[in-house]
Amino acid sequence: MTAVIVTMLILAYVLIATGHMTGVNKAAIAMFLGTVGWVVYVSWGEDFVMAQYPHDYLKWLNGATATSETVKLYIYNKVFLSYVGKAAAIVLFLLATMSIVELLNNNGCFDFITEWIRTRNSKRLLWTITLATFILSANLDNLTTTTMMLVIMHNILQNSRQRMYVGAAIVLAANAGGCFTVIGDPIGLILWGDGAVTASHFSAYMAIPALLAWIIPTILINRELPDRLDIAWSPSPYRGDDTRLNRWQRIVMLVVGIGGLWFIPTFHNITKLAPFLGALCVLSVLWVVNEAFNRKLIHSDQMVQRRIPMSLAYGSLQQVLFVTGIMLGMGVVTETGVWDDVAEWFDMYVDDIWMMGIGAGMLSSIVDTFTIAISNISLYQVGIGDVATNGAYWMIIAYSTAVGGTLLAVGSVSGLALMRAEHVKLGWYIKHFSPKVLLGFIVGFIALWLELNFLGM
Repeated sequence: MTAVIVTMLILAYVLIATGHMTGVNKAAIAMFLGTVGWVVYVSWGEDFVMAQYPHDYLKWLNGATATSETVKLYIYNKVFLSYVGKAAAIVLFLLATMSIVELLNNNGCFDFITEWIRTRNSKRLLWTITLATFILSANLDNLTTTTMMLVIMHNILQNSRQRMYVGAAIVLAANAGGCFTVIGDPIGLILWGDGAVTASHFSAYMAIPALLAWIIPTILINRELPDRLDIAWSPSPYRGDDTRLNRWQRIVMLVVGIGGLWFIPTFHNITKLAPFLGALCVLSVLWVVNEAFNRKLIHSDQMVQRRIPMSLAYGSLQQVLFVTGIMLGMGVVTETGVWDDVAEWFDMYVDDIWMMGIGAGMLSSIVDTFTIAISNISLYQVGIGDVATNGAYWMIIAYSTAVGGTLLAVGSVSGLALMRAEHVKLGWYIKHFSPKVLLGFIVGFIALWLELNFLGM
């Protein structure tokens, strides 16, 4: 049955990698792996339990007779729920940040970005919109940030070819910015929650590589654009009769939302509670502020349903289901003991975390950033040396998979969002954008190598 589960995992990799050709949504593939994998595991649960937890299982029985029913109860209570808890913590954090974005966006708090980039100069527009994306994605979900910025960009730029270039730069800025902090990407959040990294140390070492991976390709993209862009400025979008906040109210909401997310690492260090609880706390405060600012219209029954981009809502739901499925799927593979064998093989025949990082980056561009990253993380437990807390291995994988996933548009959910929104073809992306990303990836990778080898851990 271990072979069956591993085969399911490999098939999931293949289907996720070819999803843009087959049309099969990778969230559905991940959910299938995560659910059917555990069904197969529990069906032959006694063999797995006796191989992995013989002493703990006998202690749990406390003298009772071992039956198929007791094995299933043991797996549910002692094995399965721990992986559900880890997945739920990540999903709740994503839901909280996505809801924060919705509240801020629907109240016009991000209209400042449109005002900031109000120019026809290609250099200024490209750098301002990607800088805003980089900063926002360091605090919010990558897909949510990318979708929002693509909508802003689409409403400004009239030329489809120019939108493809700027949109690709937005995707890169979102992925690079996401790996800059522990709350900007699910992988950083997992590493942080597992105790593999600390928030301040992670950001200190990831800052320069992430910036280089974003800045260098963006410089090259800027050379592809004309000096003056084909731009049409439209009036501020209509959001409903209840959106009448003045500038200071929008600034207050922006400070509460984004500033609250910045406080989450401090919240975690003080309370030792899961980061998602801090995110939900920020959401609750922002929710109260939102209702306080809109109280008159709420009481006068003038609240109407606001226009929410369906691509954002639907894409966010897919992202949540995908993360849940992959984490449950990786959990069942971990419980078979296969990852221990794979780690032993790497230690024997590769024994180089930098080569593993390069391989993870290349695979991320083909399969999926999150899938490959969580696979590499599952190989080792937090221990000593390169896999100690704040060890080099964790940061190498975080950087390589985040930036490597941008080498091809199909490697990340942000890239797929670009392909759908602007009808970008994979061949065009490879020809015009992949070499630029590869150069940035290499320079950032070298910078990370210099930091970890000469600045010390």
